[in-house]
Amino acid sequence: MNGRTVGVILLACGAAAGGAMAYLQLFAFYDRPGPVPMTLTRSDGAVVEVPAQDMDTIDSTSSPIRFRACYTSPLTVTQLADLYEPFPDPEPLVAPFWFPCFDAPAIAGLLESGAATAFLSEKNIRYGVDRVVAVADDGRAWAWHQLNNCGRVAYDGSPVGEACPPHPTAPGG
Repeated sequence: MNGRTVGVILLACGAAAGGAMAYLQLFAFYDRPGPVPMTLTRSDGAVVEVPAQDMDTIDSTSSPIRFRACYTSPLTVTQLADLYEPFPDPEPLVAPFWFPCFDAPAIAGLLESGAATAFLSEKNIRYGVDRVVAVADDGRAWAWHQLNNCGRVAYDGSPVGEACPPHPTAPGG
């Protein structure tokens, strides 16, 4: 084999590996589960189902923070704010390009400007992960999973301490 052939083989292997990596990150591990019940946490701590229309969702078993949902809320932000727990630091996570209804920078902009409000859907929907719902003044709504304080500590490998519930995979948890 000459050098050119070896170079072509190396480039082909690199392109194939890059393509496989992109496919695995962007497509392979996502599912389209369809509409899921949407919940919000009331000020008294009770988690209740709320109406959600025209829902589109993606999720993945490979990561607890890959859930995203887009839907329409028939309830106004004012109605929701009177009953449900606000979420203090919402950070919408970027969705794959092929799920265009969930534009994380645009959602973040709406939250920052006050044109949307974030609420706690459910605390610890998975260990260390909260589900967050943001509802815009025009009725558009989005949901995503976000690490809470216990999740940030647990997933970076630090001891979780007494403030967090025991991890379900830990001995005695």
